[in-house]
Amino acid sequence: MSKYQAGMRISEYVLEEPIGTGSFGEVWRARHHVWANDLVAIKLPTEPEYVRYLQREGIVVHGIRHENIIRVLGFDPYAEHPYLVMELVRGPSLRKAIEENRKGLPIGVVLTVIRGILQAVEAAHAASVLHRDLKPGNVLLDLGERPITDVRVADVKIGDFGLGVSNADTLRSIAHSASLDRDDKLVGTLAYMAPELRDGHNKPSPPSDLFSIGVILFELLTGERPAGAELPSSVRPEVPTALDEVYRRLYARQDSRYESARAVLNDMDARLAAVRPARSGSVPPPPPSGWDADGSGALRACSSCNHLVAADDQFCTYCGHQLTRRVRRCPACRGYPAARDRFCIFCGTALPLEE
Repeated sequence: MSKYQAGMRISEYVLEEPIGTGSFGEVWRARHHVWANDLVAIKLPTEPEYVRYLQREGIVVHGIRHENIIRVLGFDPYAEHPYLVMELVRGPSLRKAIEENRKGLPIGVVLTVIRGILQAVEAAHAASVLHRDLKPGNVLLDLGERPITDVRVADVKIGDFGLGVSNADTLRSIAHSASLDRDDKLVGTLAYMAPELRDGHNKPSPPSDLFSIGVILFELLTGERPAGAELPSSVRPEVPTALDEVYRRLYARQDSRYESARAVLNDMDARLAAVRPARSGSVPPPPPSGWDADGSGALRACSSCNHLVAADDQFCTYCGHQLTRRVRRCPACRGYPAARDRFCIFCGTALPLEE
């Protein structure tokens, strides 16, 4: 039974009802004891270990002001009942939205939500903060009574920076924190974790958060997490090729991934703008700015359909043509890692060296 009850006073606020529970804490809707219209959400620990997450989140998010990041309004990890006061988001989590749309959300909704997530991550990274736990359960939609088809970019709110780190932190401290999680939370985190972080030896970086967004993008488009080397359009044919390409550069090994959230936004806009004329003719969309398109650098032309693909792709992402004489596969998940990969980008398995 929870030690928190409706009517209990926490700092300036009176608890009204629980709106979320987790392994180590609860989130309550609360009302200011004087200003009755002042509603907030209060995060409260139910286990002593959770105070560390609460303290980390309060410190990491303090000072970040962005419409797509849930604002922290008050914080005291040393009170009799440690608490974190946040703005109240009136709407479902992205996890609930995905569960209610098993075959994927409308493409327009996906674009709006992904844009909101990317803008939030761009702001966090500009403040030298990495989230480190991006997943649908940590994204809320401030819809009120509106349907999800009416979602706006400003409705997308990222929270739960409890595992977030600044540039001064190390992955070792995060790995230690993660070891305190219950199994269900840790598995959820691993499903969205960049492969370079899974062995605990590499420091998190902005591209680490971007890999997680790639998993979220696939899940929004298809209703399921990625498996192997499949693209969103292979699961849901109406997905534009432009989004396949954005996903492919998010859900990639670190050196092939986008370097920043702004780069993702710019590339997504450029690719989507090129989709309409590309559909009416036979000319493939232009390569993103900064890529070498002469076949000797990051891109090369597919020998079957002539579209530009990454130089180390084993299959053409447009027509499926095999581009290498020998296809390398992961012995664990049967995915298709690149020849240089030491770990499978799909499941994290250590790979034997190519002869």
